[in-house]
Amino acid sequence: MDEPVAHELEALFEGRPESLRLFNALRRLVEALGPSEMVVRKTQVSFLAERGFAWVWLPQMWVKRPEVSVTLAFALPHRVDHPRIEEAVEPYPGRWMHHVVIMKESDLDGDVRGWLGEAYTFGCVKKTGVG
Repeated sequence: MDEPVAHELEALFEGRPESLRLFNALRRLVEALGPSEMVVRKTQVSFLAERGFAWVWLPQMWVKRPEVSVTLAFALPHRVDHPRIEEAVEPYPGRWMHHVVIMKESDLDGDVRGWLGEAYTFGCVKKTGVG
């Protein structure tokens, strides 16, 4: 990881080393899927192939969540109904955003791995301007 990206990650996770540890475990899962780009912003990290497929951010302080957690969002072409998915919304036809709270490394289980794999495949499809 280059120096500017490492610095941006440190700033994003400042004071939350355990959440950074969770993020790094999640990042390793994403990197194992295939080529992608990681973009660190002030409030979130995006993972992109041809287009964005996964995003990670810290829960907001006013939301009642364990301090050691990260929120994972991933995009799929269909809705997934599962007890671990906190929210699923369709911002536009054919693109469903799903939100999962990761509180411990064991939360990065087969369900999450499967959803990330499917999201990566979906993210590898070039956006055509339709839908």
